[in-house]
Amino acid sequence: MVEFMTSNKVHLPQIKVPATYMRGGTSKGVFFSLTDLPQAAQVAGAARDALLLRVIGSPDPYGKQTDGMGGATSSTSKTVILSKSTQADHDVDYLFGQVAIDKAFVDWSGNCGNLSAAVGAFAIHAGLVDASRIPENGIAVIRIWQANISKTIIAHVPITHGEVQETGDFELDGVTFPAAEIGVDFIDPADKPKEGEPGMFPTGNLVDEIELPPGMFNNSLEPKKIAATMINAGIPTIFVNAEDIGYRGDELQEAINGDVKALEMFESLRAIGAVQMGLIQHVEEAQSRQHTPKIVFVSPASSYTSSSGKQVERSHIDFNVRALSMGKLHHAMMGTAAVAIGTAAVIPGTLVNLAANSGTQIKTGTKAGSQADSVCFGHPSGTLKVGAAAEQVDGQWTVTKVSMSRSARILMEGWVRIPDES
Repeated sequence: MVEFMTSNKVHLPQIKVPATYMRGGTSKGVFFSLTDLPQAAQVAGAARDALLLRVIGSPDPYGKQTDGMGGATSSTSKTVILSKSTQADHDVDYLFGQVAIDKAFVDWSGNCGNLSAAVGAFAIHAGLVDASRIPENGIAVIRIWQANISKTIIAHVPITHGEVQETGDFELDGVTFPAAEIGVDFIDPADKPKEGEPGMFPTGNLVDEIELPPGMFNNSLEPKKIAATMINAGIPTIFVNAEDIGYRGDELQEAINGDVKALEMFESLRAIGAVQMGLIQHVEEAQSRQHTPKIVFVSPASSYTSSSGKQVERSHIDFNVRALSMGKLHHAMMGTAAVAIGTAAVIPGTLVNLAANSGTQIKTGTKAGSQADSVCFGHPSGTLKVGAAAEQVDGQWTVTKVSMSRSARILMEGWVRIPDES
């Protein structure tokens, strides 16, 4: 190996690792095949985390990730590792790492629903799917094992002349250009209820209260109690009413992300809620679990102008939703949060369902004890339609499938280079 000398110090050259830079939904990430990683990074642990941090350019005290592949937002500070599946009746195993921007931390506690749309396409490109499962023309049904949360995802990837079709006329709010539509099904995204356990609603309730400490809401010297629906479907999520925390529900990023006090309030809600959900034991532990749970605020449908200037009409949506990811208001909507939103929307009595029914009435119900429908909600970049099927078993709700359409494409492929000492 060539070594470089400066000021009597030896500097190792960079190493290059095969990688693909992909957009999936409204997110971007660096994709790897597990066997292409350096040997030490092929197993979970410090070596893998260190490599991914350096690839993305974290930790960066400037918050820009200039010296890496990250885009300085929660939507673009992401990594994916794929391998041939170890699970029966699955094609590929999918690991997702959410890389912190200003901290030396990779969060493996949840999934990325947006990048899930790119997993099937990458798996085909990388030769991880048996050729017999890929039609010459039509739809390849790729069975994905989401290893972070031990769940199944089905990606419906369009194929033309034996190759993934990436171009098309499907438009996704939050993405500038059209592309080919990829259907994504999240199968049984919530744990089935077990005897004596609360199941999808970890507290056992459809609505709880989170008590904010004094000074955390409008500088009040008194504690503030906030109604909350806490659900574990797709990703652990805490829903609150926009009005209860001083918002209309149609805000864009600039209304919140520059407000330090507001972000502190949201983080306090998230940390206290995480304890109530049983995800952590103490609020201080929330710092090491930044990816989950998500904080989402909802409101009845109202008209507003999206971040692109597109007008979203009240009559076209069921309710408004705004979600925070990694401490900031998301520019569109996380796919996993959309799973939680669609699920909560069809279950009577949740804050999401109540917000929907205060606006445009959603139609649910196929038979006793079950709810199934699609809902359309407004987010900062526009709208998103999500289909959900839920059922009640022995008095407890669970969700059987959540579906949505996304798109994905390769942006760049080749090698990513990092200093060898990483």
